[in-house]
Amino acid sequence: MEQKKRILLLTTGGTIACRPGEEGLEPHHSGVMEREIQQLGTYYDITVEDVLCLDSSNIRPEEWQQIARHIYERRRGFDGIVVSHGTDTMAYTASAVTFMLPGIDIPVVFTGSQLPLADVLSDGPDNLRTAFAMAASGHPGVFLAFDRKVMLGCRAVKVRASGFSAFESINARYAGVVSSQGLVTDPRVLPNPAGVPQLLDTISSNVFLLKLTPGLSADIFDALAAMGYKGIVMEAFGLGGINVLNQGLAGIRKAVDAGISVVVTTQCLYDSSDLRVYQVGNKLLDMGVIQGRDMTSEAAMTKLMWAIGQGMTPSEITKLFAKSLAGEITVM
Repeated sequence: MEQKKRILLLTTGGTIACRPGEEGLEPHHSGVMEREIQQLGTYYDITVEDVLCLDSSNIRPEEWQQIARHIYERRRGFDGIVVSHGTDTMAYTASAVTFMLPGIDIPVVFTGSQLPLADVLSDGPDNLRTAFAMAASGHPGVFLAFDRKVMLGCRAVKVRASGFSAFESINARYAGVVSSQGLVTDPRVLPNPAGVPQLLDTISSNVFLLKLTPGLSADIFDALAAMGYKGIVMEAFGLGGINVLNQGLAGIRKAVDAGISVVVTTQCLYDSSDLRVYQVGNKLLDMGVIQGRDMTSEAAMTKLMWAIGQGMTPSEITKLFAKSLAGEITVM
């Protein structure tokens, strides 16, 4: 008889672990998962540890660090790790943990649900089954499993507030899908972690995500600098269009000259920003603005937070954003 794969389930709260309370759904510890854990125990040797018990709206960079440290410290002796998490900020956590754990040598799979496990129609059991299958696959990396699909943690974005197909893999193929053949993984997508696994969890919270709007005042850049921000991720228009009126370029130049790393992504969910196409984009590149290319906003923000936390200089960060660390960017 084949030996069961050893899987560690880390719980952090979220809808999947919620029960109705006096003021609405409230997250609980892993006791609410007992039925599903027993069923999965037929196929896997499962250890359960409660790390947090939070609505994911309340998960901050400090909790990202706590989750990453727990994964790193407890990974030995397990074939894979599943992290149950609320859906609202799971893409941020999965991206952040991806950068905090370079060289991770086992699968780490985030999952959750749109309906609590206590609901008879919950999508939670199916999502857990997919996550456990990926955790037992032997493919190292950080992933997110939802609605019978597995995607890189640094490519996942929540695209639906209530639908069961809540997450999509943006600008990248799925790492795996569940079909009549079981879990089928795509070797073109699977990361290939190199080197010794490391925990590099120092991160900076001084990064601001700015969505450009028509007529936005350039004073916003002075305000962000005055507030101590060290990085800005700008969701620009289309391929990377920026307001050039109202001294927009001057404001960005002042921020870059002040040592603030400015990364430009696009407000469009799919495809890539490309600052080389239009005149204004080339002006931005000349100023030292960094191209976010086809990264998700979640990945761009957490990668910048991580890079600043690692003590990198603006020029080092520019070079870093031209590299794919874990599949978060398509390198041309």
